[in-house]
Formats: sequence, structure tokens, C-alpha cells
Amino acid sequence: MNPPTFVGLGLLVGFLVGLTGVGGGALMTPSLIFLGVEPLTAVGTDLLYATVTRVFGVFFHGRKGRIRYDIATRLFAGSVPAIVLGRIILREMDRNTLNDHLTVLLGAILVVSAVLSLLKGEFRVPVRPRWAYVYLLGFIVGLTVQFTSVGAGVIVSFALMNVAKLNPRDVVGVTITYGLALSAFSFINYAGMGSADYQLAGALILGAIPGVYLGTHVNQRADREKLKRAMNVIILLIGLFTLLGG
Repeated sequence: MNPPTFVGLGLLVGFLVGLTGVGGGALMTPSLIFLGVEPLTAVGTDLLYATVTRVFGVFFHGRKGRIRYDIATRLFAGSVPAIVLGRIILREMDRNTLNDHLTVLLGAILVVSAVLSLLKGEFRVPVRPRWAYVYLLGFIVGLTVQFTSVGAGVIVSFALMNVAKLNPRDVVGVTITYGLALSAFSFINYAGMGSADYQLAGALILGAIPGVYLGTHVNQRADREKLKRAMNVIILLIGLFTLLGG
């Protein structure tokens, strides 16, 4: 491990997240794999990194606005069976086979996440919202995050805005709160397998803190929506290259 490289990666990803509000997990996991980190370890380390950074997100958002705990709780309740199922699959499947499949799955989720982000706010699903759908959404996203660490924020926010018609201000709080619980419990599965690099996570977090701070300040002078679209196009391309490589 080369600590300065990963501190720099944390700084870059943190800056982009602070600048655009998107792309944290979608950039971190494929970047770690590109830098030679084993896919399983990359996912486990990113889940730890996401858990720590989301703690601050929940704290700051909780002080500035309300959080719909009723929705976040139902989402997580739907994710619990997915976390248990993910634990069984991770323990039963051969490690090399998992690494191969994780790369392909990661590429697919990156493509889906980028497309949903590009459509968000422009697409209306003609489905009447029901609580049963929230539990189902939690299960699907929970299973996805188990194996890629990507998708919780984008997929959930897309569904809540376009299906549940939730106020965008409430969507942010729900996705951060639910994402924190999901990443924390998902990380336990990887920690139990020894598939998390704590030193690496520490280096990423060390770089991410000033990165997010810097990106947030630059954000005030930039066209946020155009930046978000550019980021999602980049994530889409990363997903396509990951799929081709897988």
C-alpha cells in the first residue's frame, strides 16, 4: 500500500462529492480495483469508508433539516433479509469466483446508477406509491450494496422522487440515514471475512475530509447541475469500461 496515493484518491473523490453531490461510491470502488486492490477488499473497504463519512452527513443534515425516519426505517427493514442472504453467499462462494463476478456486477450497477441519475427529475413512473414497495426497494438495494457498495443513494433517491413523489429536501435525509445503516451492517459481513483494509480506509478518510470541504466551497461558484451531469457521464463510461474489462 502506498498511503499518499490513497490519501490523494480520498481527496479527489471527496472534492468531487463536495462539488457535485454525487459519485462517492461509484468512483471509489472502481478506483480501488484499478489501483490493484482485490475486488472483495475494495468493496469492504469502501463500505467502511462510506459508513464513517455518512456519520458526518447524518449529523450535519439532521441539524439543518428533518429526516423521515419512517421511510428510512422501512427501507432498512427491507434490507435486513438481503444482508443475511449476502452474508450466506459471501461465505459459501469461492473467493476467486466472487471477485470475478463482483467486477461485472459493479460495472452493471455503475451503468444503471448513472442512467438513473441522468433521468432523475425528468422521468415519472406511473405507479401508485405503497409501503410494500419501500420494503421491496430496500431488499433490492440492500442486495446490490452487499456486492458492490454502490447504488444506495442513486437508486433510492430516484425511486423516492419519481415513484413516491417525496419532497427532494426529504429525499437527501432519507438516503443518507438509510445509507449509513446499510453500509454499516453490510460492512460487518466483509469484516467477518477479513475483506477490509483498515489502514487503507483511514488514508481515504484522511484525504476525503479536506476534499469535501474544498469541493463544497468551490461548489458555490460553479454550475452544480452541469457538473452533476458531467460526473454521471463519467460514471457511465467507467461502468461500461468495467463491464468490458470484466
